[in-house]
Amino acid sequence: MVEDGTSLGPLELAGGRWGVGDASRPGTYWVEFRPDGLYQHEPDSGGRLIPWSRVMTGVWLTWGKHAWNTNNRGKYTLKGMVAERTGGWMHLTLRHPYEDLQLRFDQHERPYRAVDALRLEHLLRQLIDEGKLQLLGDPEWVGRAVAHLAGGKNSWLTDRALRRVAKEAVATATGH
Repeated sequence: MVEDGTSLGPLELAGGRWGVGDASRPGTYWVEFRPDGLYQHEPDSGGRLIPWSRVMTGVWLTWGKHAWNTNNRGKYTLKGMVAERTGGWMHLTLRHPYEDLQLRFDQHERPYRAVDALRLEHLLRQLIDEGKLQLLGDPEWVGRAVAHLAGGKNSWLTDRALRRVAKEAVATATGH
């Protein structure tokens, strides 16, 4: 089992729950991985549950204040860190009915390595491709996958290498 504070880009374990965004500060937006789906936490709201079965394709992260700024994936520093500090968005395509959805999250105080955010995106895509997205609802499974993906060299990776490491993470965390 991993400890609170373990992270992969904006994905972090806090209070025994995995979520994208800063769940430790009150009044923040963040997306929790629950056994029944993604749960959007919002200040002054009961939140919203998106069942795993509705998530289809199109998972990607963008950085900035507005979700509609999808042409610009974000700004990065020369050292490979996410430069935007105003927040982020998880973009998804849902089925039944079909719709594009943007889930907002507030960033942590710590900076994110761009390579970790890319690895997280590829992990989500790999799970969708394999029809195993519901594994994100198992905190121990997510901990094993994050342990496989976190750390390492902070260098720009090819799409092929990112797909390969995501596939390895799924297999390792599942025990194959």
